[in-house]
Amino acid sequence: MDYIREFDIRLDREMYYAGETLVGHVVLDTVENFKLRAVRVVLRGKAHAEWKVVVSGDRRTVKDDQYFIDDRATIWGKDKPEGNVPILPRGLHQFPFQFQLPESSLPCSFESRPGFIRYYIKVTVDIPYASPPQGMKYFTIIGPHIDCMDEHYLKPMVGQDKRTTCCLCCEKGPVVLRTQLERSAYVCGESIKLRASIDNQGEEEVRLKVKLIQYVEYFIDRGVLGVNKEIQHLVLEYKGEPVRPNTRSKWDSAQSLVVPVMPPSLVGVCRLLQIYYVLKVNLEFEKSGDDLQMHFPITIATVPFRIPNSNQQPNIHYEVSCEHVEGGLYIGPEFLLGEVYDGTSSHDSQRETVVLYRPVYVTVVKPSTQHV
Repeated sequence: MDYIREFDIRLDREMYYAGETLVGHVVLDTVENFKLRAVRVVLRGKAHAEWKVVVSGDRRTVKDDQYFIDDRATIWGKDKPEGNVPILPRGLHQFPFQFQLPESSLPCSFESRPGFIRYYIKVTVDIPYASPPQGMKYFTIIGPHIDCMDEHYLKPMVGQDKRTTCCLCCEKGPVVLRTQLERSAYVCGESIKLRASIDNQGEEEVRLKVKLIQYVEYFIDRGVLGVNKEIQHLVLEYKGEPVRPNTRSKWDSAQSLVVPVMPPSLVGVCRLLQIYYVLKVNLEFEKSGDDLQMHFPITIATVPFRIPNSNQQPNIHYEVSCEHVEGGLYIGPEFLLGEVYDGTSSHDSQRETVVLYRPVYVTVVKPSTQHV
């Protein structure tokens, strides 16, 4: 509208945890007096899943929603106006607001093509006899609360697999893979603590391979069975050196398996989608193509590991997800302003897309070992 010079929603932070108080204010800069019935604010958190399916030859869209937060407040004016509509004088106005986020476990903010989890503030400026201006401000929820120090995550996980081959009446030596996962929960930026021992008494070279896989499952309730979709991505991979016949080898992951920034595990918190991770450890036989394998469930947490009885605390940052997993691959079109040209050059490389919002996730940064 011509008499509104600026309309903005500002929050004191860009990310919040469950149970915290969200604080912000609405900025309204006007160039003339006008009637204003109310300024209304909605805090909402919702999950949405949607994709197309083929039913009896017809292509249809299936979708579903789940709401986690739906709070409202009137920060200027009245909910039910009575009598004369008040006049807002021209000038710069700031209308403060705050909401208490629920203590219950909230799923993390998440963006993907089949589904998303979004949290936002929506403001409506209720002006009589006019289309009310509306604004939206998205923010990130860090959740759910998963602590690497919980006892069941600190228990080591051990695995062993063995293969013995036979040729006519002659039994060949066994090939044995033993592994130990020091703990099963990690925050992004931490290194997965895995040790492997290989005893190759067979006749061919073997090679250790380690993969971390992300699985995302989407669900939509439709009738008795509903519909679902599963997507998986390779998060990281390690390929070891060949281990020759009649030799033994030991391997320690050290800093070889650093978890990139990505969404945390999300199981049992949202009915429309869940996210989980599996560490696959394989011993591959170079000639026959057979392999020994074992799988370990990995939990991506939101509270990092702390060394007991140590004053050194993890250096926590918040960053957007890497781009080769769900949660980092896709940016919704509503958050893209398209190509913005700054007028400095006619070359296409000078054009860039402005991204209005992307969720962020907890990551730890290792302290620098360099001293000045």
